[in-house]
Amino acid sequence: MKEIVIATKNAGKVREFAALFAKRGVEVKSLLDFPDAPDVAETGSTFADNAVLKAEAASRRLKRPVIADDSGLVVDALGGRPGVHSARYAGEDKNDARNIAKLLRELDGVPMEQRTARFHCALAVAIPGRPTAVVEATCDGYIAEAPRGEGGFGYDPVFYLPERGKTMAELAPEEKNQISHRAKALTKLDEQWEEIVGGKGRTE
Repeated sequence: MKEIVIATKNAGKVREFAALFAKRGVEVKSLLDFPDAPDVAETGSTFADNAVLKAEAASRRLKRPVIADDSGLVVDALGGRPGVHSARYAGEDKNDARNIAKLLRELDGVPMEQRTARFHCALAVAIPGRPTAVVEATCDGYIAEAPRGEGGFGYDPVFYLPERGKTMAELAPEEKNQISHRAKALTKLDEQWEEIVGGKGRTE
């Protein structure tokens, strides 16, 4: 395999994948390189469902191997919300500040020990003529009572990591990239890559 497409227009995500595949001699491209790539409605009930939908639709259209991810925040006290609706939790415009504000309102009065949560990432690999494979990983923490930190994006300012005494937004980028849900999923993808390319379509 000489080339793989990452089903995103997020340059930060592309850099993460490029670092992984550079050692394999695989060129990484993104949807920015393919204006005719399909815009897929994320109608799945799980992160894995949505990742598969995006990867398979893009792979069919582009006739190339495609990796797609779907990720978000799962909060136990909210029955798993915001879940697959994480990006648009407070509205269709994907506003991080409003999403956080809604989350904190819903957790108002909930004690810290009951504010357990996890970031979840699912990566789907669609290769023409092969079974689609999925790898998944999580990063566990708690929801802080107020935002802290200037780094990261999304829910990072309220995602508290007790073992580090910081929110995800207070971590240096290189520290976050060692422990995040996406970093863990990328590690799994790397470990299983030969099996996936071989067509076994392993799913975890």
